[in-house]
Amino acid sequence: MFSFFKKKVPQADVAPALAQSETVAPTTSVPAHEEISAPAAKTDAVGGWLRNTFGMGDKEEVPASVAPESEVFEQAPEPQAKPEAAGERKGWMDRLKAGLRKTGSSITTVFTGTKIDDALYEELEDALLMADTGVKATMHLLDDLKHRVKDSKASDPAAVKALLADALADLLQPLERPLTIGKHTPTVIMVAGVNGAGKTTSIGKLTKHLADNDQSVLLAAADTFRAAAREQLGVWATRNTVEIISQAGGDPAAVSFDAVSAGKARKKDVVLVDTAGRLPTQLHLMEELRKIKRVISKADSSAPHEVLLVIDGNTGQNALNQVKAFDEALGLTGLIVTKLDGTAKGGVLAAIAQERPIPVYFIGVGEKVQDLETFSAKEFAQALLA
Repeated sequence: MFSFFKKKVPQADVAPALAQSETVAPTTSVPAHEEISAPAAKTDAVGGWLRNTFGMGDKEEVPASVAPESEVFEQAPEPQAKPEAAGERKGWMDRLKAGLRKTGSSITTVFTGTKIDDALYEELEDALLMADTGVKATMHLLDDLKHRVKDSKASDPAAVKALLADALADLLQPLERPLTIGKHTPTVIMVAGVNGAGKTTSIGKLTKHLADNDQSVLLAAADTFRAAAREQLGVWATRNTVEIISQAGGDPAAVSFDAVSAGKARKKDVVLVDTAGRLPTQLHLMEELRKIKRVISKADSSAPHEVLLVIDGNTGQNALNQVKAFDEALGLTGLIVTKLDGTAKGGVLAAIAQERPIPVYFIGVGEKVQDLETFSAKEFAQALLA
């Protein structure tokens, strides 16, 4: 599923020195500042993902936790993709085609006729707009398609559909960029999103993939005011035997600070920070997310190394509005698009590519762990127009 590669200089285990944290075994009911012991890591780079870094936040008073200095690690070599099992990827393609059927069916029916004329392009325009591709991306795709049809002298609707798949893949290509784990130790990933988008579940699935590939992961339950979020994350921590820092009703920035400090002290490969769900219109709550990002940078001056937004594919153009708002507030480095199997609005990825081309690291087409996969522009276009 995923490949990880990194050479790490052998180090002795370093005990954490967190002034405010206790060490206890997590349960589904997550007590304050808790952790589980995890296996030693072999850090890595996630196959086929994007490398992004960004700078420090503004100065801000931080919680009174003391973080030990991080050890010096050997520079991670450039990631080299492991060959994936053909059957494994084919299984994903089958699930992707099934998941995108609601979005793609209205588009593919346009090509069931025998003529390539203005009527076909008008029907295609309507179908793309209904799939929430957006006006700008729709016009781009139609213009590109007409040029491709003219250049290739295509006369069969099936051939035109194949050309549309090529045009869509080219439009989506800037979203397909790799995420690297291992350039920083730990790699600190802050995850945001509105309530109901599947944020905590996506973090759990990502944790599972990382843990299965020998990555040592520390979870930060920084959604401190929603007990269900802490408990849900605690279940994933227990299931994957990874550590978790949590505090009931506490300050989310303090929990994030302690988690990053613990990650540095214990030489974790990844620290995943789960933040509270936020609507971009709630300005005071968005400011809290900015504070979390700034405080994380106090625990590690180079962190957070990734700021991801989880968006629900069902929300269509509203998802694009969320991307714009969160990007302006936090400086997003990547997206996770969920629930594409339950929507006819999956064309929103084209709108994102046209108007705010932030990399899509993962897409989800179901509830199972294997239903979250790395994004491929070509695979998405082919599955959509299958």
